[in-house]
This record gives sequence, structure tokens and C-alpha cells, in this order.
Amino acid sequence: MARETGLPLVVHNREAQREVVELLRREGKGDLRGVVHCFTGNYEAAREILDMGFYLSFTGIITFKNADSLRDVVRKLPLNRVLVETDSPYLAPVPHRGKRNEPAHVRFVAQTIAAVRGISLEEVAEATSNNARSLFEI
Repeated sequence: MARETGLPLVVHNREAQREVVELLRREGKGDLRGVVHCFTGNYEAAREILDMGFYLSFTGIITFKNADSLRDVVRKLPLNRVLVETDSPYLAPVPHRGKRNEPAHVRFVAQTIAAVRGISLEEVAEATSNNARSLFEI
């Protein structure tokens, strides 16, 4: 449907990184665009997804104390391919972990990205807003 409509594909995967990459490569044939949201994979999977023209979106998971490897991934990625999200009502970031997630909490995701990259929150906000506008053509 994404190919027929020209709309971006939104992909969510749980513990199926390899399968998602293979499926996108096989079915996408280079003419799909979209985002792998709630990304939790490793850097190799991230690079493969970016190389296919997709964006990667991050949730409150990157604020969790056991998410060092995911923070390392977001540190290495080009900022012009990163999005932030809540995945509301789930995956509330620290300091709201365990509670209902809300759209206002996306700020904590952006703050974490800014901190691990050594840049300002404003830079992350501007880049991710521009990325969303580009992806969704708004």
C-alpha cells in the first residue's frame, strides 16, 4: 500500500531485526520510504535501514539505565535521519517510567539524544522536526 499511495511505511518490530531488514530489502526494492519506529536494534541494523532510505525513531527506552548500547547507536547516527516519539501510552521515559506515557514526555527522549551527542536540545528539536516534515511531507 505504501508503494501504491506514495505514503511512508511505518514499521514496528519486536526482536526481529534481521527479518525486518531482509523483508524491507526484498519487498522495498529501493522505492519505499518510511520509518522504523521504536527502534531498539544494534548499529549494523541501523545502518542497513538507513542505507535503504528509512528513518529511525527512538522512544523513552533510550533513557533507561540498561540502554547504553542503544544510546551508543543514536550517538553514531546522522542526526538528519533520527526521529523522536513516545510510543504512547507505553515506554514512558525516565523519570516517568512505569507510568502512562504522554506526548509531552517526548522531550525526555530528545534531551537524552542531545546529551549523548553533546549538542543542545534545540538542535535535536529542530533536526527531528525537520526530519518529520520531510518524511511525512508536511
